[in-house]
Amino acid sequence: MKITAVRHSPAYHYRMERPIGDANGPVGNDLGGGSFVYVDTDEGVTGIAPGGGPHVRQLEHLLVGEDPRGVVGLWKKLCDHAFKGGVEGQIKAAIGALDVALWDLKARLNEEPLWRTLGASDPRVKAYASGIDLCLTDEEIGRLYGRAADLGIDAGKLKVGLDPDSDRRRLELVRERLSRANPRPSLMIDSNEYWSPKQAIRAIAALEEAFDLTWVEEPARRWDYRGLRLVRESVRAAVATGENLNGAQDFYPLILNDAADVYEIGAGTTGITGAMLVGQMCAGFELPVAMMNCPANFMAHLAAALPNHLMMEVLLLDREPCFSFDNRIEDGFIVLGEAPGLGITVDETRLAELAAPGPRRTWQDPQPFPRREGAGLWIKGLTADERARQERHE
Repeated sequence: MKITAVRHSPAYHYRMERPIGDANGPVGNDLGGGSFVYVDTDEGVTGIAPGGGPHVRQLEHLLVGEDPRGVVGLWKKLCDHAFKGGVEGQIKAAIGALDVALWDLKARLNEEPLWRTLGASDPRVKAYASGIDLCLTDEEIGRLYGRAADLGIDAGKLKVGLDPDSDRRRLELVRERLSRANPRPSLMIDSNEYWSPKQAIRAIAALEEAFDLTWVEEPARRWDYRGLRLVRESVRAAVATGENLNGAQDFYPLILNDAADVYEIGAGTTGITGAMLVGQMCAGFELPVAMMNCPANFMAHLAAALPNHLMMEVLLLDREPCFSFDNRIEDGFIVLGEAPGLGITVDETRLAELAAPGPRRTWQDPQPFPRREGAGLWIKGLTADERARQERHE
């Protein structure tokens, strides 16, 4: 069996049902988008994965002619190719998507769902709700986390960082809604590297006077093991980090320096193989991992196979405008189905419609989360204009 071609779809764009935003982009952005990568074989079976980007074309020659079943070896070949420039940025996105497509292909060849190919025995993954919600009104926050509770989800993560009074009020609302599913829901906050370590300690300590926080996410810069450790040693909550790291090489200095209690992995951790390596490395140190959100929750296949996986982030936001998937949320868990591979089926007609040229800019430029002014130095609250735009969702 050989790989015959690697294809990449045009990028598609659509308007999401609500905006998403954090401390660095508090007005929010409702522009969604994506693409797909396809790995074809001479036996007529194709692996599919969301994402990839134009850099996929630079890597095609490394895969064509290879046996697709040797996924880990092919992942290493791709990473070695990017060695000098580093496995990061757009080349990392391309490698990660190709790796996911190869795993999808391997499971399709096995005629089984990917969670089974990866060695999981239980197709369920505990979920936690996350709205990326700093741009939402209190009413929208209540609706979002109430919906999560209706699905049995008893854990939620709130975006914070610009206004301590608003953070406290909104976190109380999250607790109240999730308590429908559990009298003592798990509450997490995420400041997205906006605070300095000392700012984080003050803000978290104030919240801990009223809330039992499960974890605080990115309370310092992603590489700052001293700052993360300082926060970890100064608050009751666990410290979580990792979503913006590239791979095992970025995680091990944090692990060795006791920087965090929970490490976050996802498709951005150089695909399934890269995330699996980090998960296994953390398991060796008795550290839990938490899977980041992704469209169709496809990374739940790997989460189900990791013995130290804690819970996976779900957005409860329709981000699948041109494809269907075989999983559901039930009693607070992502329940994976029996469809082969990732369980993703692309509607090529709808994809072509969404990829057609046309206006694509809604609220902001396509990059929704640049670093906000004052980050790590002073806290810049919402301006009057930002607050008005946030309230109007325009």
